[in-house]
Amino acid sequence: MQRFVGWGSALESSLYLPVKRFLEDRGFLVKGEVGGCDLVALKESEAPLVVIGELKLSFNLELVLQAVDRAASSDEVWIAAKLSARGKGREGDARFRNLCRRLGFGMLGVSPSGEVSIIVSPISPMPRKDARRRSQLIGEHRKRIGDPAVGGGSRQPIMTAYRQRALACAAALANGVSRPRDLRPIAADAPSILRRDVYGWFRRLERGAYALTEDGEKALARWPQPPCAIYGVVPSVASATAVGQLTVAQSVRPLTE
Repeated sequence: MQRFVGWGSALESSLYLPVKRFLEDRGFLVKGEVGGCDLVALKESEAPLVVIGELKLSFNLELVLQAVDRAASSDEVWIAAKLSARGKGREGDARFRNLCRRLGFGMLGVSPSGEVSIIVSPISPMPRKDARRRSQLIGEHRKRIGDPAVGGGSRQPIMTAYRQRALACAAALANGVSRPRDLRPIAADAPSILRRDVYGWFRRLERGAYALTEDGEKALARWPQPPCAIYGVVPSVASATAVGQLTVAQSVRPLTE
């Protein structure tokens, strides 16, 4: 289980867990690094409430500009930063707080102990102008399995829903499945994932048969998949022959998108 460890790492991602808990306590489902946003929180209803959070180690103009960029895709935008040790940061500047109020943004301060306090509340929902972008954020949030990415980090590959499905396909190939149609129970778009080969993990053996590349094997070592990830997906004789395995008894649990 992830836990807040203070400011030792001095990274924006250190703010993620406190802000995530703050929003979860208010009934939101929170996931990090969705569509270029540090975090996206959804409260499901007939019309989902979309909240975007942007994190910085201190309140500054760049953080406000990021929030401006996100506003058209969300109902609320919250900016969050560390509280300055002596109270002399921008959170103590009435001009900065008033700017956020005028823009309709919320401000959250995070203490060294991980306590989150509201500095400015969003005054009113932001006008929604980019329906397509909003729909993309909701779709990516819903398709991700769990919350695999810590918000505020930019140095590591982001575990998107697409990468999760590609890893599930790679795990199946490692277990002897080679035909794209056999992978549909775990990823409806498996044929497209193998054909496009975005990450360089798959190689085509022959028509309708694929195997893992060395990069694919490294990906599975870096992001291990459950040993029984695909129940009911058992390679046919033709599929197994293509990768040199005539009998494979592995079954894998379906992973939904």
